[in-house]
Amino acid sequence: MAEQNGVMKHIDLVKGEDAVLLIHGLSGSPLEMQFVARTLYKAGFSVRVPRFSRHGFGGSCKSEKWQHWLDEVTLHFDEMKMRYRTVSICGLCIGAVLALKLASEKKEEVASLSLFSTTLYFDGWNIPWYRFLLNIGYYTPFRYLYSYRESEPYGIKNEQLRAWISREMGEKSTFASLTGKIPMTRLYQAEKLIAETKRILPGITTPTLLIHSIEDDTCTVRSANYVEHHIGAKKVRKVLLDDSYHNITMDNQKEIVADETGRFIREMISNRNFSHTAEFDTIRIA
Repeated sequence: MAEQNGVMKHIDLVKGEDAVLLIHGLSGSPLEMQFVARTLYKAGFSVRVPRFSRHGFGGSCKSEKWQHWLDEVTLHFDEMKMRYRTVSICGLCIGAVLALKLASEKKEEVASLSLFSTTLYFDGWNIPWYRFLLNIGYYTPFRYLYSYRESEPYGIKNEQLRAWISREMGEKSTFASLTGKIPMTRLYQAEKLIAETKRILPGITTPTLLIHSIEDDTCTVRSANYVEHHIGAKKVRKVLLDDSYHNITMDNQKEIVADETGRFIREMISNRNFSHTAEFDTIRIA
């Protein structure tokens, strides 16, 4: 692990022949994926969580396009594919959308997908009422001036962690990515990526795990349901959480997220020739 300007730069843990690439969220950092990464490593996987400079915290925004984000993710996947027997992909929020897009291009090269708080609709209970006005601002010079600042509860239901994040606001720290601003230009590119991913979902056949909180403050379960109903994969498992908000990889049920992910990846690796009969199941963690 390394840090740059007080923000975690990357996590690279080498262990077994089966590897996992984890993609953090929009304007996020590897910190979001740290717990899941360490749990997977302990379970025998090699794990990489890059700090993606193009869609991550502190990156340049004005000239970037979602294709640039995908290019950066693809570089890491291709490098890992040359080094390991299998590579699975996990993504959080817009990172989950990038994981879907990458799977649509790499197809059978991706052993499995684990998608956390997949964001296809910004319809959570903490999204401002004026959110719809952004659709107008996207097509005006206003998009170069406005930034959306995340507010409480910061996607975190755990009160102690949330209080810690609140104390860190405005400081250069590893939690800056959770409390910083997201430029409208970046939100605009995220919307374009979402539209493209919806279009290509039927062509994705990679076994897929969806984990989503029923209390998600950024995007409701509608996003996970959309993936479940439109993806071309024959194996889809959906896990619903009841004691977390959006950042499920850090919140109260992070252990469940990590354990379910490790179990699913191991199952898919062990059954690469699984039946082509469609298999969909939903698990409610209550």
